[in-house]
Amino acid sequence: MSSMALGKKRSLNVVDNCVTDYHIQCQEKPLKLVKREYDSDYNDYTPQDTTSTHVHTSRHHHKQGGGVEEASQLFSGDHNSVIRKGIINGIKPRNSDNHKEMVITGVTSPTDVFCSVPGRLSLLSSTSKYKVTVGEVQRRLSPPECLNASLLGGVLRRAKSKNGGRSLREKLEKIGLNLPAGRRKAANVTLLTSLVEGEAIHLARDFGYVCETEFPARQMAEYLCRNHSDPSDMYRRKELVLATKQMLKEFIDLLNQDRSPLCNTRPQMILEPNIQRNLTHFSLITHGFGSPAIVAALTSVQNYMNESLKYLEKQLSTYQTASGAHVSNATNAQIDTKKEIDLVNKK
Repeated sequence: MSSMALGKKRSLNVVDNCVTDYHIQCQEKPLKLVKREYDSDYNDYTPQDTTSTHVHTSRHHHKQGGGVEEASQLFSGDHNSVIRKGIINGIKPRNSDNHKEMVITGVTSPTDVFCSVPGRLSLLSSTSKYKVTVGEVQRRLSPPECLNASLLGGVLRRAKSKNGGRSLREKLEKIGLNLPAGRRKAANVTLLTSLVEGEAIHLARDFGYVCETEFPARQMAEYLCRNHSDPSDMYRRKELVLATKQMLKEFIDLLNQDRSPLCNTRPQMILEPNIQRNLTHFSLITHGFGSPAIVAALTSVQNYMNESLKYLEKQLSTYQTASGAHVSNATNAQIDTKKEIDLVNKK
């Protein structure tokens, strides 16, 4: 046999030995499946140690024509996959019980402090902390928001962890609030969702201060009124401004009578229940920012109306003065003419 043929035979033997070693290693080192637990509250996967499942690969098995083992043999019945029981076509059935109003069943008072939360809108040099009461937590878990453990943890600035949702639910249970696992939020998440009531009220107060001190009401009034120079047009515009001021006052007075519960206060209701209910809904969605912010904006509009009245009255006064002087001069001229006529007649 030639040397070339011997070399080829040796190469084939080496390849055959490598394949045999590979199959032996597959038999000695079976695959290990890692089971991952899904935390619905925090939307992350947490690996857990489970009993390893062995997948045997044998050369003899392939020779006999055996197929791959069925999935039911590879995964046990209690395997917690991403697709969980109770989910049909990727849609989890909505439980109406998760969106009922939360009721404090323990001895905790709604005015008790649940925790303190650092502000989200403060500068790093002057970070403010806001106290979150049990009543506020109850409002965030009740309609219209119905926050789940994940969103509530974000609002309260709690770091995400393996059992974060469970620990938060346990803490809520201690104060008499039962937060069901896997609940779904009811309202759309906005930037205001991340604010606690204390910071939302602080933001509304600062917005009102800026509107009161920095809004260019006088300049805008003069700019828009200067195009109306006709006296009849100015009188008509003045009547419109007065009517608008009256309507704005009624609207602002209504908003100022809002007695929605905020922070650790629950003031006595002034308005009728049917209108107060709607104002409370708006307050719960904006966490106390909505009504004060609208009042601040409408106060700026009121200032614009006041400046418009001042400008119109000034222009009308100037017109009346000029008209009075013109009428006075014309009257004096008529008197002088009459005197001259009388003198001529006497002569």
